[in-house]
Amino acid sequence: MGRDKRNEEKVEHFTKMVRPLMQSEAWRALSTTAQALYPWIKFEWRGPKANNNGKLSLSVRQAAECLGVNRKTAARAFHDLQAKGFLVQTHPGCLGVGGEARSPTYEVTELALAGHTTGRRLYRDWVNGHDFPVKTIPSNNPGGRNGRAPAANVVPIKGGNR
Repeated sequence: MGRDKRNEEKVEHFTKMVRPLMQSEAWRALSTTAQALYPWIKFEWRGPKANNNGKLSLSVRQAAECLGVNRKTAARAFHDLQAKGFLVQTHPGCLGVGGEARSPTYEVTELALAGHTTGRRLYRDWVNGHDFPVKTIPSNNPGGRNGRAPAANVVPIKGGNR
């Protein structure tokens, strides 16, 4: 008899959601947007044989498009997933030398990193009111405009006008 050919063209893409994770206090404390974002991040994982956990990349813009929300809402969902222990940022996003942006990379703590047998599952240690620290990226121009520093931070030049 013939083999099942449904996924031979690799058109189906799925991820496993496990009940203990979804019944955890940390999951219940997530925003619904963060809960909806989590499977989209897990879709980036290539599986245990080609384990890329720790190098998973999904930009805020891509996430916003997948979820049908604005970028600020998607960014808050990433923050929420990190604060509750579902994600750990392994490398910050940056603007490359050629002007090409790179998204941050993440570890999904439910999944094992390459060379490990189990994930860290930090969400199990989350306690209400005690979020995990979330890495933030400092602004390149905090408070300045058009490459000029704000007036409060300007040091006057001795002996005359600027």
